[in-house]
Amino acid sequence: MRFENPAMLLGFWLLPVLTALLVWSVKNRQKVLERFARGQMLSEINRSVHGEAVRLKAVLFILVFVFSIMALARPQWGYEWQDVKRHGIDLVVAVDVSKSMLTQDVKPNRLERTKLAVKDLLKELQGDRISIVAFAGSAFPICPLTADYSGVMMSLENLNTDTIPRGGTNIALAIEEAMKQTQNTESQHKAIIILTDGENLENEPLAMAKQAKDKGIKIYCIGIGTQEGELIRVQNPSGEWGFLKDSQGNFVKSRLNENLLQQIALTTGGIYVRASGAKFGLDLIYEQELSKLEKRDIEAKQEKKYFERFQVALGLALILLIWETTIVTRKKDAD
Repeated sequence: MRFENPAMLLGFWLLPVLTALLVWSVKNRQKVLERFARGQMLSEINRSVHGEAVRLKAVLFILVFVFSIMALARPQWGYEWQDVKRHGIDLVVAVDVSKSMLTQDVKPNRLERTKLAVKDLLKELQGDRISIVAFAGSAFPICPLTADYSGVMMSLENLNTDTIPRGGTNIALAIEEAMKQTQNTESQHKAIIILTDGENLENEPLAMAKQAKDKGIKIYCIGIGTQEGELIRVQNPSGEWGFLKDSQGNFVKSRLNENLLQQIALTTGGIYVRASGAKFGLDLIYEQELSKLEKRDIEAKQEKKYFERFQVALGLALILLIWETTIVTRKKDAD
């Protein structure tokens, strides 16, 4: 036997409380009677009450509670195998993990806000496969295409600016690696999302975007940060916080480069969205664009379908409740 909603079984922690309340109720009733009656009168009143019936009602009430909790937990036993097909698209999310993503013009910083947004996107996916590509001076898939969203979530938790050892920002390599992840998928069933502040330092990303267009791949870009920019707050090896400096000792200020990201999206037929505090943009892209892409059968497999048995527990609870209401605690010959 298994339970579909095992969290409901936590309700059994209330069972001792319920039992204690029933015991207290009986004892309190006796104390109240003793305030208003003494001696022979109290004995007469007590004789008029059927003690066994009172105890039976209490036991039945507790059993009703037990079976109600079991019904809410949805017990299941017995199963049959069913063919389950998964429909969706292949989506590659390229996340910038360069030092500039530590800038705090987006709270708590650009990278952490990006990770939160991708986690929210995972809640929207229904059968789609997703891959996470981290990039800075180079690019590497930290999570291959999968529909195991819990596994993707774990990969995101470990994502930081040390994920890619080589510094810098190379959006062209990010696009190239993203295309490799979906090279076996037809163009109408896949898309690439790039999450970055757009500060490209190497190669020519527009040339790589043109290659993506030639393969029928749309790239959607989300710009993270502000055009005014801010100093990059980093932690040194001793654990002290400071601001990033260049080789000449000047403080480095990171600004959002919207123009480049707009051109990449325009070249491939995708769209560009600037992330804001309230609306990051991933939900907009998914709802207006990705959810409308043609879905394909990604995989078919057999899964166990368990038979619901909550009706048994619910039926017993109802029967016991009806029985409890029919029990009379006052003796018939007490009148």
